[in-house]
Amino acid sequence: MTRSPNPPETQKTLTPAQALNTALSLLRAGQLRQAAQLYRALLKLDGKHVAALYYLGVIATREGRLDEAIELLRQSIALDASRPEPHNDLGIALATAGRFEEAIAAYGTALAIRPNYVEAHNNAGTALMALSRNVLATTHFERALEIRPGSAELLNNLGNALMASRRYEAAIARFRTALAINPNFAQAHNNLGLALVALDRPEEAIKAYQAAISLNPGYTNAHGNLALALASLNRHEPAIAHFETALAGNPNVAETHNNLGNSLVALNRPAEALTHYNEALRIRPEYAEAYNNLGSAFAALDHHAEAIPHYDKAIDIKPDFADAHNNLGNAFTALDRPDEAISSYRRALDFKPTLAEAHAGLGNIYRTLGRLDEARQHLENAVTLAPRRAEFHHNLSEIKRFASGDPRLAAMEALAQDISVLSEDERMHLNFALAKAYRDLGEYERSFRYLLEGNAGKRARIVYDEAATLRLFERTAAVFTPELMRRNAGHGNPSTVPVFIIGMPRSGTTLIEQILASHPKVFGAGEISDFKAAVANLAGRSGLGTPFPNIAAVMTREQFHRLGTDYTDRVRGKAPGIKRVTDKALGNVMLAGLINLALPNATIIHARRNPVDTCLSCFTRLFGGEMPFKYDLAELGRYFRAHDALMAHWRSILPEGVMLEMQYEDLVADFEAQARRLVAHCGLDWDERCLAFHETERPVRTASATQVRQPLYRSSVGNSQPYIKMLRPLLDELGI
Repeated sequence: MTRSPNPPETQKTLTPAQALNTALSLLRAGQLRQAAQLYRALLKLDGKHVAALYYLGVIATREGRLDEAIELLRQSIALDASRPEPHNDLGIALATAGRFEEAIAAYGTALAIRPNYVEAHNNAGTALMALSRNVLATTHFERALEIRPGSAELLNNLGNALMASRRYEAAIARFRTALAINPNFAQAHNNLGLALVALDRPEEAIKAYQAAISLNPGYTNAHGNLALALASLNRHEPAIAHFETALAGNPNVAETHNNLGNSLVALNRPAEALTHYNEALRIRPEYAEAYNNLGSAFAALDHHAEAIPHYDKAIDIKPDFADAHNNLGNAFTALDRPDEAISSYRRALDFKPTLAEAHAGLGNIYRTLGRLDEARQHLENAVTLAPRRAEFHHNLSEIKRFASGDPRLAAMEALAQDISVLSEDERMHLNFALAKAYRDLGEYERSFRYLLEGNAGKRARIVYDEAATLRLFERTAAVFTPELMRRNAGHGNPSTVPVFIIGMPRSGTTLIEQILASHPKVFGAGEISDFKAAVANLAGRSGLGTPFPNIAAVMTREQFHRLGTDYTDRVRGKAPGIKRVTDKALGNVMLAGLINLALPNATIIHARRNPVDTCLSCFTRLFGGEMPFKYDLAELGRYFRAHDALMAHWRSILPEGVMLEMQYEDLVADFEAQARRLVAHCGLDWDERCLAFHETERPVRTASATQVRQPLYRSSVGNSQPYIKMLRPLLDELGI
């Protein structure tokens, strides 16, 4: 038998009470659209339906329609102000809209109606914290906890208020209690980490952040906070990984891009950092810190002129930004603009007298200017203000002599006991500083141990192709044959202005330049790169793609002249009207033959010193540039041999009278006679001021900056003897 289909059901009409209950169930289930339809249906029946207005206001808040929510909730309250919930929810809508003062008033009304209303106390505390009224916020959270003592959420919020009031220990206690109640509370773990960082307990903070992340792997704030804690301990590789995870979850956080950039710079990856600083500025165009850091990234790339506009922009945004003023001083220092550098450092100290970096900057620049008393005072200030900054200890060690019981040595020894907190750069600085201190004390074996460790640390971080370097010495000698020199002789620019001082580092080049620069007709330009730049300019303009040294074999006589003219124009611009300009770039040792062809009347002075003394003196210094050959004794010995062989080659092929050789030991033994010989070789009349070279005021930026501010002394002669038994790898390479 075939059954007929069931008849269609008729839709049942809900009574207002049923509709209200159904809508509330839908609201609690998160079905906001369906609940809203029922509340609107109720309002059609009764335009003053208090509950419908109220719940529609709650739904509008959850959906982000805040102006509508506030209006609906106020209509509900206008009809019935006796219940606390609408006042509390009005506060929520107002707070969500950023109208915290009005929100606090609404919460206050709710609490006046129901003093034990936990949610209103909690919400009032949160709104008060948004206005930095943290003490009053604390009272609301504490009152809520009196009513509901086992709430981990309330304990967490109270901890946040205490932390905002800088009551970090009390905050930590609340976070720990919250976690005892709910160990899986990821936010409380994260907040505990923040409080621990505030108390300079980063290791504990790291564990708290890791706990938060283990509970919520996508917790971007915890990843960012963990990265910051790791970076504070110089653990930049893992920090970068967590910054990147945080950005994967939320790529539009300017602070995270900025912090990631900082870690990249710390790992000597400034080119990558540029991208993140620029992204931070795209997100927040008036981010002064990111502009400052962007400048520092350019500085790390040796693009100091490009860094300056970014420091200036940071200062425009934030005029009292002491770090930016300090970094601007560093840029001016690198660009040889000492007056502007001093002004910037002093401006930084106007805003922040305790800024150790600015004191260090002033100390270093005063040292280059020969103002040693001022230099020492500022470097002492830097060490006092930042006793854990090994670089400051190192800078100070270069201009002071240590004695037994010296408190500065004690401070460095204490720092050495906790060396794990130092970056690799700082460890190197500390090793070289301690080596200098123990050398002053005559403890040579102890000094040498620190020298070995400091040099090994530097050597491990640099790339040095020794074979290529030694081949370059050999190729240079092979290209500059006597025939090449004869064929092109006399066709360069005839200027007599340039004086080139060449030699190994620490062989006396700075002393020679200081003697000459004390003459009123000589300008000491220092270690400039103008000849190398002129060669590059010639190669670019002439289409000569051949690198040095082979370029010399294909240059025409006119090109030799053009090269000399370009260089002469460059150095004349440094000191217009001056008869002689010295250039002591150490790399010019490779270029001596090319210099003579481009500038046949230029003077060349070769500084020589005992090989072992020279090499040891190199080994005792952490140079500003790479000088990659000097951080291993055997490599240093082989480099010296190659350098010495090339100098023998120049001695054999340069025209007679072009190059004067100055032996450091002879200069020390018979100073006036050797100084007169030096000045005469430069075609100058004698001037007594050359004997008082240490009184000449001019910037000296080499490792000898302190020594040339003192009268001539003989202690550097034979300074390798106390170390001689420890120098076997060097001596073997030198054939001694």
